[in-house]
Amino acid sequence: MTVRTPSFYNLAWRWHFYAGLFVIPFMLMLALTGIVYLFKPQLDQLMYPELLNVQPGTVALSADAQLQRLQQAYPQAQVSQYLPAPAADRSAQFVATLDGRKLNLFVDPYSGAVLGTQDAQDNLQAIARALHGELLIGTVGDRLIELAAGWGVVLVVSGLYLWWPRGQGGAGVLWPRLSARGRLLWRDLHAVSGFWGSALLLFMLLTGMTWTGFWGEKFAGAWNHFPAAMWTDVPTSTVQARSLNSAADQTVAWAVENTPLPVSTSHAAHHGDAGVAPAASGRIALQQVVDTASRLGVAPGYSVTLPADASGVFTIALFADDPRHDATLHLDQYSGQVLADIRWADYGLVARTVESGAKLHEGKLFGLANQLVMLAVCLLILLGSLSGLLMWWKRRPQGRFGVPPLRHDLPLWKGGVAIMLLLGVLFPLVGASLLLIWGLEWLWSLRRQAEVVPG
Repeated sequence: MTVRTPSFYNLAWRWHFYAGLFVIPFMLMLALTGIVYLFKPQLDQLMYPELLNVQPGTVALSADAQLQRLQQAYPQAQVSQYLPAPAADRSAQFVATLDGRKLNLFVDPYSGAVLGTQDAQDNLQAIARALHGELLIGTVGDRLIELAAGWGVVLVVSGLYLWWPRGQGGAGVLWPRLSARGRLLWRDLHAVSGFWGSALLLFMLLTGMTWTGFWGEKFAGAWNHFPAAMWTDVPTSTVQARSLNSAADQTVAWAVENTPLPVSTSHAAHHGDAGVAPAASGRIALQQVVDTASRLGVAPGYSVTLPADASGVFTIALFADDPRHDATLHLDQYSGQVLADIRWADYGLVARTVESGAKLHEGKLFGLANQLVMLAVCLLILLGSLSGLLMWWKRRPQGRFGVPPLRHDLPLWKGGVAIMLLLGVLFPLVGASLLLIWGLEWLWSLRRQAEVVPG
């Protein structure tokens, strides 16, 4: 008597269906917004050349002179950040709040002329980044993105099981049968693109998860540790450096997000850096902060975040395209003393890996080649998502979702359950949603059983 090996294909298909039903709308949005943000350098130059580019001059004005010219043009502006010109032919930038709006204001560093303004939150790149990170709805959106990324991992794992060759040749497995028509062609496009893109999609999902507010913060807290001596004799606050980042823009690197912000003390001028004199207001000059960045070898492209209050600090931050140039420095606003100086050399192995992965994710580590590879990944995601939707649409029963049937004669699939439990532990939001789905299915099965029992 032949004993048939149980097939768990339908069960994997069912998980794949549930994952796709939830994930595909997010995947489409993430791929499209990702493409926009991926080509930010090129798009910015096309869209805002009059704001970004200047005619190089002989001598640039000091940062304080630039700030003074800006305040003369916009006396009500509350400046929070300064970005020195990253190159001789580029403008300097200030970030300020004016009439309740957060603006980017561009200044010619040679003449001090204000070149124009840009809404810091209502422009193409800022909207694309905020959509990509939190759907423009804050914490709830962040959690939904995290949940979708976690279920995206389930989608990839179950998809690989469904793709796994079962006696077929390469056609329809390693390459699509382009001579096919209808649902078979879409099935091949879905399976083959999913297979070839699975490793890259997992990379995109996992590197993206590090930016999320729940899993990413816990992951950073577990792995990002700096020597305790770095904070010895430095007064610190309960506010973390992640507070300097926003959905629309990133100031400090991921590796330092969970480090505490130091505080400035009014008596700091008595033990500050030699030769640094406080300005008349008590706060050191902005140019002195810029000079400190130059003296300590911070590469161009950094930002200077101004103190938010009397105990705040100046923060010099560079989230560099090459993470080996990352820098985060905090300066006492009264003395100019460097309270903290965190560089690539201070990162642990995990932090270095995550930062490098983040820059690959953004297409910044290897220039145009990196951008084109990530564009190909985004296009594979779009192809896989749209082909999956079309396949479902063609086979769905009229008026029903067409959930793959659940066979009740199968033994417990220990391997599959172990994988799902592992994913549920690694990604708690996925685990919670799995429990919810299993609970709803159990209630649905009880209802079906009650319907077939004679009254």
